[in-house]
Amino acid sequence: MQLDVLKIDGSPSGEKVDLSPAVFEIEPNDHAIYQVVTAHLANARQGTHKTKTRTEVSGGGKKPWKQKHTGRARSGSIRNPIWVGGGTIFGPKPHTYEKKVNDKVRILAEKSALSYKAKDSGVVVVEDFSMDEIKTKKIVEILSSLGLKGKKTLMLIQKKDRGILLSTRNLPRVFAKEAVEASVYEILDNEVILFQKSALTALQDKLTRSKAKSGIGEAK
Repeated sequence: MQLDVLKIDGSPSGEKVDLSPAVFEIEPNDHAIYQVVTAHLANARQGTHKTKTRTEVSGGGKKPWKQKHTGRARSGSIRNPIWVGGGTIFGPKPHTYEKKVNDKVRILAEKSALSYKAKDSGVVVVEDFSMDEIKTKKIVEILSSLGLKGKKTLMLIQKKDRGILLSTRNLPRVFAKEAVEASVYEILDNEVILFQKSALTALQDKLTRSKAKSGIGEAK
């Protein structure tokens, strides 16, 4: 598959890039995507939830009343879980939700997500550009010129560019990231993947090298 490389003003640059069939044209594996996205969301959880047991609730060092002859049920502590303000039985405790996914599954899921985007015409390639100043308005103008205004867009760049990263930070539907760090969840969660030309090359190199090592991901 070939795509036109666009200039930042939206006009064709006259250059084309090839989308690797081993990355953008495989038969998507939905189960691999499910595993990786589930792990991504689980690993984002803090797991800091906590309730107090009867040993941690303050007070209750004294028996509320004597055992017999009061006409009331016997009780040993106001920290008893059946009392209002008492401890909690089997309440949540801090723990990790971390899930691990092996590299073969993660790579297959990333290729599957990119193949879905390519099939749905959700991949756009633009010429390389950088920003020396932080200018949100400039990013908005570029996206408008490319016909992406209002679309949830993941902009992938080859290397960290402070100007671009900070210029997109105030745009609620635009996210910028280094291409080799993009997650499967981020790829699927955006309508359009906007690649800088060098970022596309870097990502394809990374995934094709991984394919050579693992032997996964066959073209249709």
